[in-house]
Amino acid sequence: MASISNVTFKQIRAFVAVVHSRSFAEAAAQIHLSQPALSIAIKNLEETVGGQLLTRTTRSFALTPEGESFYPTAQRLLREWDSALLDLNNRFALRTGRITVAAMPSFAGNLLPIALKAFKSQHSQIKVALHDVIAEEVVSMVRSGQAELGVSFDPGEQEDLRFMPLFNDQFVAVLPKHHPLSEHTQIALSDLLEYDLLTLQAPSLVRQLICDWLESQELPFNPAMETHQLVTIGRMVAQDLGVSIAPALCELQMQEVGAVCRPLKDKGISQRVGIITRKRYPLSAAAQAMKGILQNTFQK
Repeated sequence: MASISNVTFKQIRAFVAVVHSRSFAEAAAQIHLSQPALSIAIKNLEETVGGQLLTRTTRSFALTPEGESFYPTAQRLLREWDSALLDLNNRFALRTGRITVAAMPSFAGNLLPIALKAFKSQHSQIKVALHDVIAEEVVSMVRSGQAELGVSFDPGEQEDLRFMPLFNDQFVAVLPKHHPLSEHTQIALSDLLEYDLLTLQAPSLVRQLICDWLESQELPFNPAMETHQLVTIGRMVAQDLGVSIAPALCELQMQEVGAVCRPLKDKGISQRVGIITRKRYPLSAAAQAMKGILQNTFQK
């Protein structure tokens, strides 16, 4: 007996077609085979499984007990096979599917909805799971495969990750509405640091960028208060608890909670924002479409 792994769906389809139509001629026409080819397919199936499934006479046939037992299973296998192929085709055609995206909150809460709206208008059947997590977690989720795409600051050279820049983000000063410095069109860093500085807690990349930048300018980094979320910083600033420095892409969010943003004088922090993917793993068709929309929407 040949190995049962040699059974093909062509043979199973031939068997089901004959039983269903009760005619070799009709079955052959139904699955687009000649009658000799159909007979050979069923014969090969029987040889592989080790016994007869059909008993034939010159004018008719009957199922053997083994054939009777196998027929419902063969029907189920064909249905599952056809369903799997249809699902696969729908995924490639972007008629169904699911993607997981990780994005740092400053991007997820301010700019990403623009791209999501464009994506859903073109691919309404694709489900999107969004994780708005800190920049370091975006990198971790993409690296582990928990997210197909990540949007975050440039993580630097990574052996297993690819970074595609979208735009540069210039950090800005965040102030209470009626703060004396809010009347200025640009703010000197030394003037800003005369007030209590509010920052994110470690291990935030935003915090580290600010710390490194101040050190490069030979200025102290002495936060008066720290928190985990930029929106919380915005609310704290709006209540006149201090001032802050944040990515410019948070400007709308800061305004919504009652703070104002102003450009910084001289050379400020400029950090690239882009798409992070894994190098050795191809993207799904849905993720490729999302990546294209992110590029078209934000890339300069």
